[in-house]
Amino acid sequence: MASVREVPISPGMTDTDTLNAALAPIAATRATGRIEGTRASIILDVTALDDASRDDLEAKVRAAAMALPGIDAVRVAQTSERVTRRLIAVASGKGGVGKSTLSANLAVALVRKGVKVGLVDADIYGPSQPKLLDAEGVKPTAKDKQLIPIATKYGLPMLSMGQMVAADQAIAWRGPMAAGALGQLVDADWGTVDTLVVDLPPGTGDVQLTMIQKYRPAGAVIVSTPQDLALIDAKRAIDLFNKAGIPIIGLVENMSGYACPSCGEISNPFGKGGAEAAASVLGIPFLGRVPLDMAIRMASDAGVPPASGNAPESVAFTQIAGLVQDWLNREGV
Repeated sequence: MASVREVPISPGMTDTDTLNAALAPIAATRATGRIEGTRASIILDVTALDDASRDDLEAKVRAAAMALPGIDAVRVAQTSERVTRRLIAVASGKGGVGKSTLSANLAVALVRKGVKVGLVDADIYGPSQPKLLDAEGVKPTAKDKQLIPIATKYGLPMLSMGQMVAADQAIAWRGPMAAGALGQLVDADWGTVDTLVVDLPPGTGDVQLTMIQKYRPAGAVIVSTPQDLALIDAKRAIDLFNKAGIPIIGLVENMSGYACPSCGEISNPFGKGGAEAAASVLGIPFLGRVPLDMAIRMASDAGVPPASGNAPESVAFTQIAGLVQDWLNREGV
């Protein structure tokens, strides 16, 4: 039971003054109240508090008000300012370049750096985040017509269409339905999360246009492999964001270099340096390379993002997340 401090009453204090003096040590500036007869009415600002913290604070202010002489009823109204969230779009011009793996690890690495991050799997037709984050079969709930993101073991709340359909069920939706699904994921009850990493589907279609027009990301991270074919499509994705006035945070070269597990020799089956060279030509930052590594593949298949640990395969993701965090801080978004 919450303890209640005795409030000294100064000459000239009204009943309402006495109430607010009792609330101040508990809720500081979050609570303001007034007294009408024998009833205390309190407005409680619960912005950025989770449900448990809101309930706990309300219980404490109720107890403090009820402890005042002459009060036999307390009414508390909770209010909350809308949390402004910045969106980081992770995009690619084509599929199969490791965009979803990069998205999951970027989000997990940012969480480990203290950023309040959530992950939206907006790859509506090919959702893979439940697999990557070991959350298959976990369905989100809803409250007041808003989805509640699921909690993952990595401290990263997440929503994906993959949580709402069977793993082997095709999602054959036309563009407007896919765009509507994106809205439900982004507009969910993300609580105190202030940064959403959005894993977009490959290409430049309806979901990308809805994201740009309705939610306007703070910036975009583009993922490509080093080969020319992937870079051609990555440039199309970059062009889409440029035309919409969305800043490019940088370009990531995935599957860059393969170390033979037997002899350690480095080979480059997809080439090397193509994304870095393209970033230089396009005048956008190069965020780094992620190697073609068996350890990354095995960890991802097991639902353990490499960025959640300290093994060598985590290094590239951690460094990329650091550059993204620096960009966000520098741009003030």
